[in-house]
Amino acid sequence: MLHRFIVDRSGNFGIMTALLVVPLFGAAGTAIDVGSALSLRTELYAAADAAAVGSITPASEAAKQANTMSGDGALTLGKSEAQKIFFSQTSKKQDVPVNVDISVQKQGGVLSSTVSFSATMPTTFMQVMGFHQITCMKVMGFHQITVSGTATARYETPSYMDFFMLLDNTPSMGVGATAADITAMKNATANGHDGGKDKNCAFACHIVSEKGVEDKKSYYNVARNNGVTIRIDVVAAAVKALMAKAKDTQSMASQFRVAAYTFGKTAQDAKAAKLFKVSDLNYDLSAVAVATDMINLMSIPYQNYYNDQQTSFDEALEGIESEIKGAIGKGTSNADRQKIVFFVADGVGDSYKPTGCTSPKGANGGRCIEPIDTSDCKKLKDRGIKVAVLYTTYLPLPDNGFYNDWVKPFETKIAAKMEECATPGFYFAVSPTEGIEEAMEALFLKIVSAPRITS
Repeated sequence: MLHRFIVDRSGNFGIMTALLVVPLFGAAGTAIDVGSALSLRTELYAAADAAAVGSITPASEAAKQANTMSGDGALTLGKSEAQKIFFSQTSKKQDVPVNVDISVQKQGGVLSSTVSFSATMPTTFMQVMGFHQITCMKVMGFHQITVSGTATARYETPSYMDFFMLLDNTPSMGVGATAADITAMKNATANGHDGGKDKNCAFACHIVSEKGVEDKKSYYNVARNNGVTIRIDVVAAAVKALMAKAKDTQSMASQFRVAAYTFGKTAQDAKAAKLFKVSDLNYDLSAVAVATDMINLMSIPYQNYYNDQQTSFDEALEGIESEIKGAIGKGTSNADRQKIVFFVADGVGDSYKPTGCTSPKGANGGRCIEPIDTSDCKKLKDRGIKVAVLYTTYLPLPDNGFYNDWVKPFETKIAAKMEECATPGFYFAVSPTEGIEEAMEALFLKIVSAPRITS
């Protein structure tokens, strides 16, 4: 009987099944426990990612709060919003307590969020089988599994900028906008003005008497009647086009504000160092575009008024600085705005400056014709104001005696001095054959894409 029992193989399948059923069921049950934990972990990571990113989007409460802060710190509204987003993304079927730790901060122009979570899920089969370790998760005894993780996100806010457009509209900006316009203007003035004076003149001088009576025969009207475009016309059109570009470029409606000024509406204004305000500092860029219709050539009451000393860069830059009130920000929020002087000029000053004239020939009876004196540019930059310079290249007039006597001696220095006036990297020169509108847009995009220094 013993021998038959030993060699009998019938019923082995049933015996083996009975022996294996416990570990097989245990493994299946453990897989269910681990699978549930993995599913929970995946869900919580997705919720944390959504909360971290969603709490610092441009439209988030955190971004709105940061927009009003001039300094750095915690964004409490962002923390509350992140918590709402997190729990809105978790399954209501999960009966597992979840601990969430959230931090939303503003540092310079960067918003950052960190969402950490942990949850402890009770086990069922693992308690029975006594498993001690599961990869990627922490097993607390045999009774529960703890899952945890952290999600982070960063958002760099746009640079908030105030642009103060300072536009040279002095008589020299009445020159024809292109070589073709200059030729057309010379042809239109071939017979001169009032007894043959000023023949073949390339400048569209705008004569309006001190009583406000316009000289219909002045070369400004000659240019208008003959379809000649002068340089100030192109500048005005370029500023209008720039407002549309700025509106399309900004990330939010409050990102850019613009004010616009010329050197003076009349020569009398220029003599009194009084800028003409085309537009107050305004969020409404469309309104600024409409206001550019007021950008016109400075009028003079008569030829050689005030010895033609209407182009004082010194006084214009001092005037624009006085318009920039308060502290100069870094652009990290609406309450901490950068200030940029957007200066458009041809680089040749003509003003009463009996001392300190930088012309190689010095002052002529107090009249100073010089490349821009950059000392006032330095004052702006030392205060933290950025200076962007669009140099509308001064046109050589080799058949003009005045040009040859007073401008040609420093002609090669004009562009270099204009670039010296600018904040490094914020300079652009445009020749008569190039488009001022395209150049102004290129300089603007260069400014708004420049890295922001926050410390």
